[in-house]
Amino acid sequence: MKKIVFLLLGAIMSAALSAQVLEENESALVYYSPKTSVTLDFTYTVETQVRGQFAEYAESMLDIHDAVKETSTRYEIKDVRIGTATSADYTRPHKVKTDAGFPVLLTINDRGLLTGYNVPLLEKKAPFNSHEKDRKVQPKDATLQAPPYPEEVLKAATPEAQAFEVAKQIFHLRETRMYLINGEVEHAPADGKAMELVLDELNRQEQALIQLFVGEKKTRREHKTIRVEPTNNGQLLFFSDENGFTNGDNIDADTIEVRMFCKQQTRKPAVVEEKKGKKKGENELTQIEYNIPGSCQVSVLYKNHSLADRTVQVAQLGIDVALPKSMFTGAELPKIIFSDKTGNIVSISK
Repeated sequence: MKKIVFLLLGAIMSAALSAQVLEENESALVYYSPKTSVTLDFTYTVETQVRGQFAEYAESMLDIHDAVKETSTRYEIKDVRIGTATSADYTRPHKVKTDAGFPVLLTINDRGLLTGYNVPLLEKKAPFNSHEKDRKVQPKDATLQAPPYPEEVLKAATPEAQAFEVAKQIFHLRETRMYLINGEVEHAPADGKAMELVLDELNRQEQALIQLFVGEKKTRREHKTIRVEPTNNGQLLFFSDENGFTNGDNIDADTIEVRMFCKQQTRKPAVVEEKKGKKKGENELTQIEYNIPGSCQVSVLYKNHSLADRTVQVAQLGIDVALPKSMFTGAELPKIIFSDKTGNIVSISK
């Protein structure tokens, strides 16, 4: 025999919440309608440029024309994903008395949301996070670490003299690499693998020294999720090219406009009419109610351009519809799955 999961919400929620619907000595299962929030998951890049120690000598000593002249950080929005997040709406409680006249086989999750009738509580898998890879490979903020200097650099009296000695070291490394490749050294590496390791080390040392002239540029991807409540008033957010997400007090910030057009659900359930030949009470409604959600069209605009546009279902803009008792009569009870996001019926089967 299949085991059905029962959760008496009075034991899960606080007594204060249950008291909204439960009377003294009353035996009932309590659940809540879901409540929807709109989530905006922004992806943006952070480009950091770090000026090299000898940047002013990059052109004259190494003929490098694109050296970083000034340390700076720049933020840029790439895209935004519009989604939803669900919580329990404690202003919309529902109780189903245990003496309702039929088996009260409700399945309620740990947030107090109705998920099914005559079905087990399904284990929910953690949602796939498409940004997890970005988070794992994030580089640290760009900083330049000077390699160990030769003695000549340390003895140089001025920054210009130091730069000159570092430039000499770069040319020396290049010359050594050329001799190795042409086989013009007396004690060459014994085999190809050893030669490869030596050349890689020469390249690494050269690039570390060149960075002291050209500086360093790094770009990483960041994500920020902002939750907003569905309302026709919309919301304003602020993003600065120099500081990223900020508040409205930052004078260099641009406006991110979140526009919403929300519609309350007005569709009423069909009227249950008494028909001839029907037994008394057969068309009676139960205390099990599902939710028909409303909707919001959400648009995100930044610098007069549309970043995203999507219509989402909003549970709290919906209406409650009671199921008829006739569904729960007979030898075989229905299996009903409810959406814990909207409160609507997902499927009915026997």
